[in-house]
Amino acid sequence: METIARNPTDGIYPPSGDYVHAMEVRGHDRVLHLAGTMGLRPDGTPGATLAEQLDLIWANITAILDSAGMTVDNIVRLTSYLTDRAQAGPNAEARQKALRGRAVPTTAIVVQTLVDEWLVEIEVVAAA
Repeated sequence: METIARNPTDGIYPPSGDYVHAMEVRGHDRVLHLAGTMGLRPDGTPGATLAEQLDLIWANITAILDSAGMTVDNIVRLTSYLTDRAQAGPNAEARQKALRGRAVPTTAIVVQTLVDEWLVEIEVVAAA
Protein backbone atom coordinates (compact mmCIF):
# COMPACT_ATOMS: atom_id res chain seq x y z
CA MET A 1 0.00 0.00 0.00
CA GLU A 2 1.23 3.46 -0.85
CA THR A 3 0.02 6.66 0.82
CA ILE A 4 0.59 10.11 -0.62
CA ALA A 5 -0.06 13.24 1.43
CA ARG A 6 -1.92 15.85 -0.60
CA ASN A 7 -1.20 19.39 0.60
CA PRO A 8 -1.78 21.82 -2.27
CA THR A 9 -0.13 25.21 -1.85
CA ASP A 10 -2.19 27.33 -4.25
CA GLY A 11 -5.53 28.71 -3.15
CA ILE A 12 -5.70 26.99 0.23
CA TYR A 13 -4.34 27.55 3.72
CA PRO A 14 -1.34 25.45 4.78
CA PRO A 15 -1.87 22.53 7.17
CA SER A 16 -0.19 22.59 10.54
CA GLY A 17 2.59 20.08 11.05
CA ASP A 18 0.43 17.46 12.78
CA TYR A 19 -2.07 16.77 9.99
CA VAL A 20 -2.38 16.76 6.20
CA HIS A 21 -5.27 18.03 4.07
CA ALA A 22 -5.76 14.70 2.32
CA MET A 23 -4.24 11.25 2.02
CA GLU A 24 -4.32 9.38 -1.27
CA VAL A 25 -4.21 5.62 -0.73
CA ARG A 26 -3.02 3.38 -3.57
CA GLY A 27 -2.59 -0.34 -3.87
CA HIS A 28 -4.70 -1.34 -0.89
CA ASP A 29 -6.86 -4.44 -0.67
CA ARG A 30 -8.81 -3.69 2.50
CA VAL A 31 -10.39 -0.70 4.23
CA LEU A 32 -11.38 -0.84 7.90
CA HIS A 33 -13.81 1.73 9.36
CA LEU A 34 -13.70 1.90 13.15
CA ALA A 35 -16.73 3.15 15.03
CA GLY A 36 -16.17 5.93 17.51
CA THR A 37 -13.86 4.36 20.08
CA MET A 38 -14.10 5.52 23.66
CA GLY A 39 -11.82 5.51 26.67
CA LEU A 40 -13.48 2.56 28.32
CA ARG A 41 -11.83 -0.24 30.26
CA PRO A 42 -12.61 -3.88 29.35
CA ASP A 43 -15.39 -3.84 31.97
CA GLY A 44 -17.03 -0.90 30.18
CA THR A 45 -16.20 1.76 32.77
CA PRO A 46 -14.64 5.02 31.58
CA GLY A 47 -11.20 6.22 32.57
CA ALA A 48 -11.32 8.76 35.39
CA THR A 49 -9.39 11.52 33.59
CA LEU A 50 -8.94 12.78 30.06
CA ALA A 51 -5.37 11.42 30.00
CA GLU A 52 -6.54 7.97 31.09
CA GLN A 53 -9.36 7.97 28.53
CA LEU A 54 -6.96 8.93 25.75
CA ASP A 55 -4.61 6.10 26.77
CA LEU A 56 -7.55 3.68 26.80
CA ILE A 57 -8.82 4.91 23.43
CA TRP A 58 -5.48 4.30 21.76
CA ALA A 59 -5.17 0.88 23.43
CA ASN A 60 -8.68 0.03 22.19
CA ILE A 61 -7.94 1.30 18.67
CA THR A 62 -4.74 -0.75 18.64
CA ALA A 63 -6.66 -3.87 19.71
CA ILE A 64 -9.26 -3.37 16.97
CA LEU A 65 -6.59 -2.79 14.33
CA ASP A 66 -4.68 -5.84 15.54
CA SER A 67 -7.80 -7.97 15.13
CA ALA A 68 -7.69 -7.05 11.43
CA GLY A 69 -3.95 -7.61 11.08
CA MET A 70 -3.28 -3.86 11.02
CA THR A 71 -1.38 -1.31 13.12
CA VAL A 72 -1.63 2.45 13.65
CA ASP A 73 0.59 2.74 10.56
CA ASN A 74 -2.49 1.72 8.54
CA ILE A 75 -4.59 4.69 9.77
CA VAL A 76 -5.40 7.01 6.85
CA ARG A 77 -8.14 9.22 8.43
CA LEU A 78 -9.05 10.21 11.98
CA THR A 79 -11.87 12.20 13.61
CA SER A 80 -11.87 13.18 17.29
CA TYR A 81 -15.07 14.12 19.10
CA LEU A 82 -14.20 16.21 22.15
CA THR A 83 -16.55 17.41 24.89
CA ASP A 84 -14.53 20.59 25.50
CA ARG A 85 -12.26 22.53 23.18
CA ALA A 86 -9.66 22.67 25.98
CA GLN A 87 -9.12 18.96 25.24
CA ALA A 88 -7.76 19.73 21.76
CA GLY A 89 -4.12 20.06 22.88
CA PRO A 90 -3.97 16.87 24.97
CA ASN A 91 -5.88 15.00 22.24
CA ALA A 92 -3.41 16.15 19.56
CA GLU A 93 -0.46 15.16 21.76
CA ALA A 94 -1.94 11.69 22.36
CA ARG A 95 -2.61 11.28 18.62
CA GLN A 96 0.91 12.34 17.66
CA LYS A 97 2.38 9.97 20.25
CA ALA A 98 0.19 7.06 19.10
CA LEU A 99 0.98 7.69 15.42
CA ARG A 100 4.67 8.28 16.22
CA GLY A 101 4.53 11.69 14.56
CA ARG A 102 2.97 10.47 11.30
CA ALA A 103 0.50 13.05 9.97
CA VAL A 104 -2.90 11.94 8.62
CA PRO A 105 -6.04 13.86 7.68
CA THR A 106 -7.55 14.80 11.02
CA THR A 107 -10.65 16.60 12.25
CA ALA A 108 -11.58 17.52 15.82
CA ILE A 109 -15.14 18.50 16.71
CA VAL A 110 -16.62 19.61 20.04
CA VAL A 111 -19.80 17.66 20.80
CA GLN A 112 -21.97 16.39 23.61
CA THR A 113 -21.48 12.66 24.23
CA LEU A 114 -24.27 10.26 25.13
CA VAL A 115 -22.81 9.69 28.61
CA ASP A 116 -21.36 12.61 30.58
CA GLU A 117 -18.34 10.58 31.72
CA TRP A 118 -17.26 9.91 28.11
CA LEU A 119 -14.87 12.81 27.49
CA VAL A 120 -13.62 12.00 24.00
CA GLU A 121 -14.37 9.56 21.20
CA ILE A 122 -12.16 8.84 18.19
CA GLU A 123 -13.05 7.15 14.92
CA VAL A 124 -10.53 6.09 12.32
CA VAL A 125 -10.29 4.67 8.83
CA ALA A 126 -7.42 2.28 8.13
CA ALA A 127 -6.30 0.66 4.89
CA ALA A 128 -4.01 -2.23 4.08
